[in-house]
Amino acid sequence: MGIEFRQETFRDDFTFRNSPAAIRRFPFPFDKDAYMYAVNIEPHTPGPKGSVYEHPIDVDEHYVSEMHDRALVLKEDPLRCQSLPHMTLAGWDLLELLMECKSTSYPEHFSLTRDGDKWHWINRPLGIDDKFTFGDVSTLPYGPMEYITRQSQGDFCLLDQRDGNLWMDAGIVTTQADWSLDFDIGMNFMEWHGPVPLAHQLGVFERALKFMLNLRQGSPVRRLNWTMTINPRLDTSPENYHKWGTDRTTLTPENIGNKLHLRVELQSFFRLPRSNAIVFPIRCYLIKLEELVQVPKWGRRLPRVLKSLPPELIDYKGLTRYRDMAVEWLSRYDDGAETSPGGWPD
Repeated sequence: MGIEFRQETFRDDFTFRNSPAAIRRFPFPFDKDAYMYAVNIEPHTPGPKGSVYEHPIDVDEHYVSEMHDRALVLKEDPLRCQSLPHMTLAGWDLLELLMECKSTSYPEHFSLTRDGDKWHWINRPLGIDDKFTFGDVSTLPYGPMEYITRQSQGDFCLLDQRDGNLWMDAGIVTTQADWSLDFDIGMNFMEWHGPVPLAHQLGVFERALKFMLNLRQGSPVRRLNWTMTINPRLDTSPENYHKWGTDRTTLTPENIGNKLHLRVELQSFFRLPRSNAIVFPIRCYLIKLEELVQVPKWGRRLPRVLKSLPPELIDYKGLTRYRDMAVEWLSRYDDGAETSPGGWPD
């Protein structure tokens, strides 16, 4: 039995919702009742059946609607997808990775047939049936990176490794938490992480870069990152700040449970075979507070985490205006009981 894809929107009328199953599989990012930046990287190995970790690349009920939203963003702003000339081979690597993962993990929805460099790709949810020559850009409607990431949830950054550093030299970024590919393209690892507070002083990024430079093919890794978003809006880019920046002024104690969403990024890292580049998928998951508290453990833990955040993180994540309101709303779900280790529901 395949996935039942929802028809929903991430803009205008905001009809996005999570089914009960999607709530239970949400990657809640807090394994204890407090939070601080850390190099929280672990092997990207298969997780429990039905979880977001079951397959290397997750496809869920929001897939078709997210791909529709991506197409709208790219139509409005083509610069959300960029690739420097030397990254074309990495694009083909990424195309192979995503086609193999999807066709292996979800054969009822995707199929890939190969005869040498003659490939046949079928994406049933999006109605795509294409034959092309691997390595020949002229046989695809877009470059290889753009072609396959228009069919893949989450953002993708392609990182070139040289001079003892990683350089963001290609990517498609339409679901980001207030950062710009157009600004960061061509920057190195330390430069694009420059605005993050506290982590530099803690040496987090130095350790992370050292780890990433030694990433091996066939041994992907992952981590979770998080922030909060008003309304289930995927595109919270600096380019569109005029559309979403004022959302923070619309929260009230009466509507915060419906409008305020925990926004979690499942970030994974794969070494690519031909180019030796690293692909950095950033998959965004959204859950409104009213949905989140349906898992009692999360309802207890989130207000405790928000209470304990350092002021620098509250400001950096844009929570200053509504953090106290969120804690007050959530606190009615905190009965004071102990919470079990880890982020998954009890």
